[in-house]
Amino acid sequence: MTNVTHARSTRTTATYAVSLLVVAAAALTGCGSSDNSSDGKDPLKGDTAKGGTVVVGSNNFPESILIADIYGEALKAKGIKVSYKLNIGSRETTYGLIKNGTITVLPEYNGALLAYLDAKAAPTTVEETSKAITAGLDAKLTLLEPSQAQDKDAVAVNEATAKKYSLTEKSTIADLADAAKDMVIGGSPEFQTRKQGLLGLKSEYGLDFKSFKALDAGGPLTVAALKGNNIQAADIFSTDPGISKNKFVVLQDSKNLFGFENVTPLAYKSGLTSEGVSALNAVSAKLDTDALVDLNAQVQNDNKDPLDVAKQWLSSAGLS
Repeated sequence: MTNVTHARSTRTTATYAVSLLVVAAAALTGCGSSDNSSDGKDPLKGDTAKGGTVVVGSNNFPESILIADIYGEALKAKGIKVSYKLNIGSRETTYGLIKNGTITVLPEYNGALLAYLDAKAAPTTVEETSKAITAGLDAKLTLLEPSQAQDKDAVAVNEATAKKYSLTEKSTIADLADAAKDMVIGGSPEFQTRKQGLLGLKSEYGLDFKSFKALDAGGPLTVAALKGNNIQAADIFSTDPGISKNKFVVLQDSKNLFGFENVTPLAYKSGLTSEGVSALNAVSAKLDTDALVDLNAQVQNDNKDPLDVAKQWLSSAGLS
C-alpha cells in the first residue's frame, strides 16, 4: 500500500481522490499509514504511541490533513516528538482510534462531534457546545480550546441548478422543498445516515431527494460530480475554495441544522503534556475562518504541499 504520509510532496489535489480509494482499501485489508508505519503494523489495533511520541491523526479530507499538519508542526516547534497517521477515514473510525490511544491528537469540529456523541443535543452557543461534548466524551479524552475558524457542512447547488430553480446565496435549504424530488444529492457515505445529513434534511426541512450518490467528504469527487452535473446538490464544506471557483451556490441553513463547527483539537489525555496542550491552544487562538479559507485555497487550488502551507502559516502566526 502507498504510504500517504511519506510522499508529502505529492499530496496535491489530484492525489486526494486516489488517497480516498487507498483509505477504503485500508479499511478492508487492515493496512494503514503513518510516518513510522514501515513495520507494517495495523494502525487500527490500538497500539498506543511509545517513547512519548504524539501521534497526530486526521480524517479523510484535505482540510483535516492540513490542520493535522498544523497541529503536528506546532508541537514539533516545542520540541515534542510527533508522528502522523493521516487520511484515515471518517469520524466513525477515528473516534475509536483516539479513544483507544492509537491517535493522540485529532482535528475536530465541535458541532459535528457533538452530533456524533448526542444526536439530540441542540446547544445555542459555542460554550454550550463544548460543555455538552465534554459531558459525552470518553473519560480518556479531552477537548481543547475551540478556534474561531468554522467549517460547516453546507448544501450547495451547481450554477445550472441555481439558474433552473432561481436559487441565490440568499436562498435557504427550505427552498429545495419542491425541487428535491428531481435532484440527486451527493456526499460522503456517512452523510446518508447522519443527523447532520440526509436525516436532518428530511426531519428539519422535509426534503426527499430523488437519490443519493456516495462520493467523498466534500473532496474532489464531490466537487467534480457537482461541477459536471452528475449530482445537482452536494454536501460541501463551507471553507472549500471550489465554491467560488466553480460558481456553486451555498444555501442558507435557516434551521441551523449544521450548528457550530469550530475547529477544535481533540486529545487523548495521557498522551499529551501540558506543554502540548498549550501549543495546540495557541494554534486555536490564532486560527480564524479567513485564514482557513486561504490555507485551503493554497492546497486545493494552488496545489501546494499541506505540510509546507502549515509551516508557513505557523511561522507567520509566530508559532514556530
